[in-house]
Amino acid sequence: MLEYEITATRIDAHGSTVHCKDVELVIDTDLKGRADALNPAELLLAAVAACILKNMERVAPMIEFEYRGVTVRVHGVRQDSPPKMQRIDYTIEIDTEESDRRLELMHENIRKYGTVYNTVAPGTELSGTLQRASQ
Repeated sequence: MLEYEITATRIDAHGSTVHCKDVELVIDTDLKGRADALNPAELLLAAVAACILKNMERVAPMIEFEYRGVTVRVHGVRQDSPPKMQRIDYTIEIDTEESDRRLELMHENIRKYGTVYNTVAPGTELSGTLQRASQ
């Protein structure tokens, strides 16, 4: 079992910090919002994207999948009552020469083995595509 721990501290009414390992991240906890930090919903979307990217790093050597680069775009739709992320859609664009079947295999592995992905999926409509980046 892996365990994780973070500490979040309020700075003032405009922001807070999160500490984990040797990292300090300023987060948007201002009720009016702020452009220079991620709010909690954006952090959740970032966690989904990070999970996808980390899984690609983990899976690629196991299935001998070669790629030069990848971009993940994540879009979330929040409902107001009760407040929750209703839907999350993502697009993974990979710069690769791998076959379409191998792209499908990578996507299957991302969905199957992602910790954040599998935590979010049961309570949120989570769907996405994996496609070859346009040349």
